[in-house]
Amino acid sequence: MTNAILEIKKLKKYYGKKRGVEDVSIKLNKGDIYGFIGPNGAGKSTTIRTVIGLINKTGGKIYIKGKELNNNDLDIKKIIGYLPSEINLYSDMKVSELFDYHESFYNNIHKRRKELIKLLKIDEYKKIDNLSLGNLKKVGIVLALMHSPEILILDEPTSGLDPIMQNVFHNILLDEKAKGTTILYSSHILSEVSSICDKIGFIKDGKIIKEDLIENIKKDNYTYLTITSKDIEKIKLELNLKIKEEMKDSIKFINNMDINVLLEKLTKYKIDKLLIEEISLEDLFRNYYK
Repeated sequence: MTNAILEIKKLKKYYGKKRGVEDVSIKLNKGDIYGFIGPNGAGKSTTIRTVIGLINKTGGKIYIKGKELNNNDLDIKKIIGYLPSEINLYSDMKVSELFDYHESFYNNIHKRRKELIKLLKIDEYKKIDNLSLGNLKKVGIVLALMHSPEILILDEPTSGLDPIMQNVFHNILLDEKAKGTTILYSSHILSEVSSICDKIGFIKDGKIIKEDLIENIKKDNYTYLTITSKDIEKIKLELNLKIKEEMKDSIKFINNMDINVLLEKLTKYKIDKLLIEEISLEDLFRNYYK
């Protein structure tokens, strides 16, 4: 039993001998926006599809509001909104007809439907078959959100959206967070989630390799360091560096050594220039993966 809104414990999914996910444990409380980060093939979509019941897990437990997930439990499914990475809908229907159909499964959601259509600038009278990728994604967003779910599961949600609409979408999610909606936000673009998520989990080869609050990840003792010196070759041998850029008499590298320890090591060399910069989250992400 758990107090979390969504909890995944030691999830495992295999397709025969092929690994889907090996060991995924995630806990989301009310109002959390959790960034689920990893490259294509890491296991993000497999995890999501298992949570929403599209595929059966090989092992582990999934809890929704403290209750173990049962794929036949319609009451649980009604409180979940899902946006897949690829939107496949009834191509011969008008957008309005699709929204009407979705609305028929719920009570009193027409007002929210109209709010979302206005925010996302959707033409309800176009046929699904005639929509661009971006407009198709916007229709998917409305379908995921119009019934005001308690749990929102998003798989690569901004693919196809232009930058302006991405910003609109992120503002919608922040409004949802303020209402208490719990959001699992899967992406391979770290910069996309760094401004909106409370916590990030990194998945690699089907396993969570690091999980922390975004503010703590940003505080990790990693920096870019650029050193310019005639002794640069000796410095490289001394420090055993992971070099990011190399120029004549100059190197830029990712450093996680205590700066005072580093400066003490450098005192034996003549340093012409020393530049310390904050590391980008993208490079921090790559560093975890290495």
